[in-house]
This record gives sequence, structure tokens and C-alpha cells, in this order.
Amino acid sequence: MNEAKATAKLANQVALVTGASSGIGAGVAAALAKAGAAVAVNYHSNADSAHALVDDIRKSGGRAISVKADVGQPDDIARMFSAVHDQLGDVDIVVANSGIQKDAPSIDMTLEDWHKVIETNLTGQFLTVQAAVRAFVARQRKQQFADGHPPHSKALGKVICMSSVHDVIPWAGHVNYAATKGGINMMMRTLAQEFAPQRIRINAIAPGAIRTPINKEGWESPEALEKMMKLIPYKRIGEAEDIGNAAVFLASDDSDYIVGTTLYVDGGMTLYPGFENNG
Repeated sequence: MNEAKATAKLANQVALVTGASSGIGAGVAAALAKAGAAVAVNYHSNADSAHALVDDIRKSGGRAISVKADVGQPDDIARMFSAVHDQLGDVDIVVANSGIQKDAPSIDMTLEDWHKVIETNLTGQFLTVQAAVRAFVARQRKQQFADGHPPHSKALGKVICMSSVHDVIPWAGHVNYAATKGGINMMMRTLAQEFAPQRIRINAIAPGAIRTPINKEGWESPEALEKMMKLIPYKRIGEAEDIGNAAVFLASDDSDYIVGTTLYVDGGMTLYPGFENNG
């Protein structure tokens, strides 16, 4: 390992990012790798993109693997964590990022689409965090760290839940998605409260408008981008790298006293710019 890698913020740590084959997840995985972590790139169906990201990380001198799993299925999650442990080592950082949208006016939304979004976005995040905490606790029991944490981190483990500005901003036509993000907020805070005494830090990131394939219609044309800027006081669309940088911060010792907090990375979208001139 070269000197730059050895002195990186996340050197000697292992990270798992779910839903990391594209978009925000890929940006987070790349940023964690750049900061020195070995990274497991989870994917559900987009194998080619996951493998390509792993190749990019390895070409840059990092360690990475790809792992297929459906985060809504407990057996898949167990296999995923086992694969990460066997191929990279004990996990230090888990980013629960997997999420989907199945949008429709509420009056027309099917129960199937309601359940599928809840299963992936909320239940999937819970199962991922639950497995992460179990892995952290098992590691402590096995290695018996004198200070309750490994030598390369002040925390026994770090978890980052991926939320959205729609944990506080209503979004008509997306009731299932918004409900999961609101749920993630209280789920994260409750889990953070429960496991903080064991030196496990659980926080969340709430992205605003980020330039990813899932919201392409909102930025691919000048007209669409101009319309979006009305919602963003900072007057630029976010990039996956912006979320990746926030994830590195929350995963590092720089944020060691931050527990149970949601970090909004949104260019000011949650400032409700429609009211900047008194509504």
C-alpha cells in the first residue's frame, strides 16, 4: 500500500455500499475507496455497472468486490455480509443506500407498488442495518478491543442510511417513496439511540436533486434544469460526488461525535425557496 493510501481517512477499513452499481451508490462507493477503504459494491440486477466500478477502483490501487443481493430478503443479506467478510475482512462501514421508485397518483397506486417500495427502501434498510450491527458486535466479542473499538477507528462501526429531502418535503404522486424516507428518519434515530452505547454510530444523508439516471427528466434539457433551479437556492444540481464526500465525512473520525443525525446535502432545497419572497 502506498503512503497516500496508508494515511487516507479510511485506511485499513472495509465498507459495504448497497445499491452501488449506479447513481448515488456508485458515487459513495468511489468516494469511500478514494479515502482508502476496501469497498464491497452491492447490486441487485445491474451486474455490468457494478463490475465496471470495481474494475475502476482496482485500477486506482484500491480493493473492491461486487456482491449480488436483494436487500429486501434476509437470506440474501446474510450471504452478502458473509461474502464481504470472507473476501475483504471485518466490515467497518455500511451504507444502506438501496432504493427504488414506483410512482403514481395515490388514488391509482397499486398495493403491489406500495409494498415493493416499502420492502426495498425501508425494510431493506432495516435489515441491512440490523446485519451490520450484528457484525460489529460479533467482531467486538471475538477480538475484545480494549477501548471498545478497532485501532483504525474511534467507533466500533459506522452506518449511514440514505434518506432524501422527502423525509420532510411532501411529494404528491410519490406517497410510497416519501413514506419510506420519513420512516428512515425515525428508524435511523431509534437505532442510533439503541446502539450508541456500544460505540456504533448511525446517521443518515438526505440528498436533494442529484444528477443521476433516476431523475434524468429533471435535468437533461435546459428547460427542465431551469425549472429545477427554482427549487434549489444554491442554483446548481448536485452530483453523486457531493453525496460521496458527505459519506466519507460521516464514516471518518472527523464526525466521531455525530450520532443520530441526518445531514441534508441539497443546495438548500429544504429551505423552501418558494417562500423566499414571503410566499
